[in-house]
Amino acid sequence: MLISMLTCATLQAQQDQINYDESKVPDYVLPELLVTSAGKTITTARQWEQLRRPELLELFASQMYGRTPDDSGVGVSYELLTENTAALGGKATSKQVKLIFSNGQKKLETLLLLVIPNNATAKVPVFVGYNFKGNHSTMLDTTILYSDNFALVKEPGHPDWERGCQASRWPYEDIIDRGYAVATMCYHDIFPDKPGLKDHSVVSLFKGYGAAPEAPDEWQAIGAWAWGSSRIVDYLAAEPRVDTGKIAIMGHSRQGKAALWAGVQDTRFKVVISNDSGEGGAALSRREYGESIARVSSIQPAWFCPAFNQYRGKEQERPFDQHQLIALVAPRAVYVASAVEDRWADPKGEYLAAYHASPVYHLYGLKGLESSEMPGLHAPIMKDIGYHIRAGKHDVTLYDWLRFLDFADKHFGK
Repeated sequence: MLISMLTCATLQAQQDQINYDESKVPDYVLPELLVTSAGKTITTARQWEQLRRPELLELFASQMYGRTPDDSGVGVSYELLTENTAALGGKATSKQVKLIFSNGQKKLETLLLLVIPNNATAKVPVFVGYNFKGNHSTMLDTTILYSDNFALVKEPGHPDWERGCQASRWPYEDIIDRGYAVATMCYHDIFPDKPGLKDHSVVSLFKGYGAAPEAPDEWQAIGAWAWGSSRIVDYLAAEPRVDTGKIAIMGHSRQGKAALWAGVQDTRFKVVISNDSGEGGAALSRREYGESIARVSSIQPAWFCPAFNQYRGKEQERPFDQHQLIALVAPRAVYVASAVEDRWADPKGEYLAAYHASPVYHLYGLKGLESSEMPGLHAPIMKDIGYHIRAGKHDVTLYDWLRFLDFADKHFGK
């Protein structure tokens, strides 16, 4: 009992010691990006793919995000619930599709909202991304359905039930006008982000669920959210108006973490966008600025696998860091976005992780970030690795979306 109390006290102290002072960032040495565990220097893209990339992917799966299990025992079926060809004042067609996941004994239902421009003369590229407060929160349209899982996480009368309560994060008309479709789903549908609801998540459909103790590399919420993003892509393959060769994933905050992990594992995401993802996402842990490993790994329900807990307060001992995660997206395009007031997410650490991922892009003859100095506010960098920092707080704004569209235009040849 005393040991347990001391452990909790130590963890709480680590969580309370959040650094916002740049002068207190420790000197650090990043783990090697282009040197294998056996000491071999990587000099070609082929060596990266055959030798170093598998090593790093294994580290992130076994010690951070958890290992994505074999899903051959989990089937999915689709049910078109509504189709509105006059959405957004006639600019778009909206479809609401129920995705039904089942292991033969138990099923889970999720709701996908797909919005497709009407004036396109060819197949259109698409942004895939989770919303936080339900599909109903992304627009004022009264025909948008509420998902069953949302009732588990928000009590009746809560402001999050209001239609359009996060519409500012989803500028559909701007996206549609640029010729892109949007596929969004409430992240609670895949894994409810509230303690005690794991039985209502997709992980409960997988073989071995509920075994105790959990394996060190047992996947948790971020792994499940990443898996769910790929299942959205599976559905899009059957949409004749969507160009499945031009799929971008965009995630904000905790979903920025999940978007990076999804993009690393699923090469169908040709553009991977992390917005304000911070610790456990795009930011370098070794800077020990803003949110810490101790803080982010203590969130319940767990986002990371149990093995990640060993690095609480030991950022400098961790044998991998987030520049390596960003590099795992190569040669596909990756974009990192920050906000100047979002010190919790460590904007400088996000930029430096993207900068230090650049050598892998160079192996492919691609362009990364060429300077260790951050760009100024509203001065986006649009290369194969992109970055911007904007004024304001932790959020997704129209400015962010316009830059994401610019980046996607560049890489989708629009």
